[in-house]
Order: sequence, then structure tokens, then C-alpha cells
Amino acid sequence: MKLLPCSAAKTSSPAVQNSVEDELEMATVRHRPEALELLEAQSKFTKKELQILYRGFKNECPSGVVNEETFKEIYSQFFPQGDSTTYAHFLFNAFDTDHNGAVSFEDFIKGLSILLRGTVQEKLNWAFNLYDINKDGYITKEEMLDIMKAIYDMMGKCTYPVLKEDAPRQHVETFFQKMDKNKDGVVTIDEFIESCQKDENIMRSMQLFENVI
Repeated sequence: MKLLPCSAAKTSSPAVQNSVEDELEMATVRHRPEALELLEAQSKFTKKELQILYRGFKNECPSGVVNEETFKEIYSQFFPQGDSTTYAHFLFNAFDTDHNGAVSFEDFIKGLSILLRGTVQEKLNWAFNLYDINKDGYITKEEMLDIMKAIYDMMGKCTYPVLKEDAPRQHVETFFQKMDKNKDGVVTIDEFIESCQKDENIMRSMQLFENVI
């Protein structure tokens, strides 16, 4: 199974490296059953699925974490026609729930569980967190514009029909007009979810978000 690769720390000699790997392996084996049972309870994957995902993640990422630069490099391979750097940054921060600059296996599974098997409510909560760049509980027009510009940059110049330069801003203006119910200049999570669930056009627009995950 091919997952995000990451760099393991270099050691001075094979003997030292093997020793470190053996210690990590023992620690992993010792703690894995409890961790997998906990993840099974916290996600919508079965224990067997988690074991398969864990094996793939561990093979590609012995250090157990993916940093932002590696995440960006991998993500860019899916969108060679555009620049995915900024969107990958926002997406990485959405996966990095404890904001420590790395995505662990636990972070990966929790995000993947929502994106693949979450309810509409859970997916919208996750989307709100993505758009709420500074994590203050509100989405401003500027934050939404930053995300939208990043998506358009990632899709590149090869879209059909060709998009106008002000397309992201127009898209955001449409979103905000419908979402900001009390016209206070910010969108709360309740406004965001209510608007998305009630408006078919916005729900279709959410597919753009889903397609770039």
C-alpha cells in the first residue's frame, strides 16, 4: 500500500541504526494493540483495516510522522498542472490537529475516517476547520478567499472553461452572501453548516473541496 513517505533520521552506522529500529519495533509492538483499539473506537475503520493502514504507513514512514515539506512534495504530484503548495499547507494544518508541525498515524487516520466515512455533519465540521485558518472559530471573507485562491492555483490554467482572474473573489462573495446570515462579517460554524445543508448550489460547490482531497 502506497502512503505518504517521509524521511527517517539518519544514524552514523548500520549497527546503531539497527539497534534503534529494533527498539522502535519493540516499543511499537508493545503499544500497538492498545493504540489500535483506541483508534478503532475513535474512527470508522475496523481493526483489520487499521492494521493494514498501519503497516503501509510504517513501511513508508518509519519515523511515524509526515512533516509539512514532505506532504507538499507528495501532494504536488497529483496536481502537476498547477501550484498546490498553498493548498497543501492549509490541508496539512487541517490534518495536524494538535498543531505540532507533523501528521502522525493517529492524525492521518482520524482525518481519513471523516473524509471517507464521515457523516455530512462531520465532513462539514472538517471543512469549516480547513477554512478557519487561524482557528478562532470563525471564517472571515479573507480566510475563505485565501483557501479559494489556493484551490484555483492548484487546478492551474488548464481548466475548461478558462476561469477569470477574479473568479475566486466572485466565488467567495457568493458564499458569504448566503452564509453570513446576520451580516456581521464572519461565518460561524452553525451558519456554515446550516447554509451548506440547505443550499444545493453550495453543496455542489463542496464537491470541489472533496475532489481535491
